[in-house]
Amino acid sequence: MLRKLGLALLMVLGWAPLTGAQEWAEKMFKKLDHDFGAVARGADTVYKFEVVNIYKQDMTLSGVRSSCGCTSPSLEGPNGPVPEGASVTLKSHEKAYVVARYNTRTHVGQKGATLTVTFGPPYTAEVQLRVHGLIRGDIVFSPGAVEFGEVNEGQPAEQKLIVNYAGRPDWEIVDVTNDNDNFEVELSERERSGGRVSYELIIRLKPNVPAGYVKDQLTVVTNDTRAYNQRIPLFISGSIRPEFSVTPAQLVLGELKPGQTVTRKIIVRGREPFKILDVNCGDNCFVFKKDDELKTVHFVEVTFTAGEQPGKLQTPIHIVTDRNNRQATCLASATVTAPPAAG
Repeated sequence: MLRKLGLALLMVLGWAPLTGAQEWAEKMFKKLDHDFGAVARGADTVYKFEVVNIYKQDMTLSGVRSSCGCTSPSLEGPNGPVPEGASVTLKSHEKAYVVARYNTRTHVGQKGATLTVTFGPPYTAEVQLRVHGLIRGDIVFSPGAVEFGEVNEGQPAEQKLIVNYAGRPDWEIVDVTNDNDNFEVELSERERSGGRVSYELIIRLKPNVPAGYVKDQLTVVTNDTRAYNQRIPLFISGSIRPEFSVTPAQLVLGELKPGQTVTRKIIVRGREPFKILDVNCGDNCFVFKKDDELKTVHFVEVTFTAGEQPGKLQTPIHIVTDRNNRQATCLASATVTAPPAAG
């Protein structure tokens, strides 16, 4: 009883866990099991188990191994993937990932694996993660995923994918679903001969998708008799390059006394000539001065007057353009100092 109470107090106080106890390491994972479901042969299928260091001490993930060749594990640290055999050290509240890649090109059928994650030193433990699913040998995606690569913001893009099936002569794709409006999907049957069926999918990226990394999933819905087999994931990725850039991206105005004013300039660049329609930030301490010309480079004057309330201020500045009202953003920050105490 006393030992359990002592361990509980260590957890509450954020002290390092006891060596040899597995529970402390499991608490760093949001989940310990993942079902890939039914996936097509050749489909790019990856799941990332999130790991968060909930303790005050640094924690080290020293390795990960798989019980089955159907799944290849790796580690991903706060700064991205790490080389094979390298460890990941997490400071308090930092995140890492145990990446499970389902090897759908070399395996078929019901497959599962146990991934053993090793911690330490100095705090040693092992955590077992479980992955499983059904790799369908009768359905093949070519290519295995939809990769848009780099796309300029505001420009449409499309990719094609072939779905081949071998089995029932009446097999069909009845729908392709997704949870957002970033994509349009066109489905057409290319061939049906005996037990072989082929479909073409055209996936279009809409021009209004905001800048940033795109990672999503479509679901191919079939008329298979078993419900588990009817929904097959298809992963999508890409990177939308912003049409506009702002220099500096973070406008540091420094320390100011109440009532003090400072003026800075930001530069807004675009790939094509554009007009600035409005500049706003939702804070009445800022005044902006812009021009009304059509050009690729604009200078915007930003004037900030410190208020009476001391403290740190951080607010985004939105630059609205005539290019379908697309915006550029700059983050402004300042510190208003407290007036000296009356002597």
